[in-house]
Amino acid sequence: MISDKLLQGLIEQMNFEFYSAHAYMAMGAYCSSESLDGFANFFLVQAEEERFHAMKFYHFINALGERASISGFENPNNDFSSILDAYEKALEHEKEVTKRIYHLSDIALDEREHATIHFLKWFIEEQVEEEELFNTIIQKLKLIKNDSNAMFMLDHEFAERSFTPED
Repeated sequence: MISDKLLQGLIEQMNFEFYSAHAYMAMGAYCSSESLDGFANFFLVQAEEERFHAMKFYHFINALGERASISGFENPNNDFSSILDAYEKALEHEKEVTKRIYHLSDIALDEREHATIHFLKWFIEEQVEEEELFNTIIQKLKLIKNDSNAMFMLDHEFAERSFTPED
């Protein structure tokens, strides 16, 4: 049986994943306002992925015979000074997600809650990928600086991005 502490942590993370989707939608809206629809698509796809993550928590909580409690959250940041700023804030956000997942993993390990440990391993691997993705994009944006041709090419590349849920 899962402890109240671990259950509350899983519920909080589920809701934080929903918040993450809103944060990425705000970043997408910023990119759209800058007429960078490919960058906007990147963040909208990222929002879909975060909702998928939230639902993984939702289903896991229910599978444990517990109730997933949905709560509200504060408004995401809607102000960015540049595309680079939006991606740097996204990386900061992903680092916070990683920190939260690690904290949940520590609780599960302390409690020897093996089903949760197994469940969270997927998220740990996912966070390595997420942070690497944003670090790579940030490095590319720093390299291209104000090169409009390079920005156009990256924007075109991101317009092709899509999300296919995996288990």
